[in-house]
Amino acid sequence: MPVHDWTMVPAGIFHHFHVAWVNELSNTLNDGLLPPGYYALAEQVTRPFGPDVLTLQTNRPTDSGNGMARQSVALLEKPPRARVVQESDADLYAKKANRIAIRHASDDRVIALVEVLSPGNKSGRHAIDSLLEKVWSALDQGIHLLLIDLFPPTPRDPEGIHRLIWDDSAPLPPADQPLTLAAYQATQPRRAFVEPTAVGLALIDMPLFLDAEHYVPVPLETTYQAAWRGVPQRWKSVLLK
Repeated sequence: MPVHDWTMVPAGIFHHFHVAWVNELSNTLNDGLLPPGYYALAEQVTRPFGPDVLTLQTNRPTDSGNGMARQSVALLEKPPRARVVQESDADLYAKKANRIAIRHASDDRVIALVEVLSPGNKSGRHAIDSLLEKVWSALDQGIHLLLIDLFPPTPRDPEGIHRLIWDDSAPLPPADQPLTLAAYQATQPRRAFVEPTAVGLALIDMPLFLDAEHYVPVPLETTYQAAWRGVPQRWKSVLLK
């Protein structure tokens, strides 16, 4: 199923889909995709990200045993499928110090976040500055991030969200593929795996990193399709025009 043009419907309709998609992603991760000891939670307040973020957590200090090997992909053996791969200088984020700490109500450690952007994330300068602050805060704390942006660039991110998160060394997205799928590995040096996409294209699997050596491929396309089933027919007809 190709990506739809969500700018054609009110923000509340995308929010309805957004909540369903995050839940589908969580269900899929928890249904055997993650190694033992890891779990995903949707709709959990994880400051400073807010209520619509999917958190990946573990109750294990480290996990390098057989469970990790069986249910994740080794980075060196099978690099993620992404057209743009970047590695930062060690000091790239040094200027972004004193970031807000991301904490969780439970004692379990947050490993990674999945963030599906909504129109409100890019609706104004304050909103996009807040988003960037959250992203940098997570990466500064060693929290990996999978970011999904199915909305075209705005005056706040005219060259795409990845160039704002990374820096001007990030390549410009193709003019005909302005949407962004980006996986950030919060290691030193930091790495970004970016896949430009567009309305009308199917989504590819994207990596969700567990540590410096392992990731799980997140099935964006199948979970998108599952969430699409719950969109009201009234609005499906608009999106399918």
